[in-house]
Amino acid sequence: MIVTREYVMSSWNGVVEEVAIQVDEKIYEWEKLFTIRTDDGEQKTVAVGICGKVESIEVQKGDRVVPGMVLAFVVEEIYARAAD
Repeated sequence: MIVTREYVMSSWNGVVEEVAIQVDEKIYEWEKLFTIRTDDGEQKTVAVGICGKVESIEVQKGDRVVPGMVLAFVVEEIYARAAD
């Protein structure tokens, strides 16, 4: 098993409207993690293509975010198959 620490980042300028996860919660690929209201008034969903356990959440509802800002850290466990 390979364990990696991944981060979830914002892609937009805006305000966190919803934090849909909790620390120690198991997440799955493309599950909604956060909702951000952009400066243009659009509602954007933050999701990532990994499965793992939420290690920490770095923002809360109402926080202002910018592109590249870390929203959460996730510990991903990858089970590698033995080479044939």
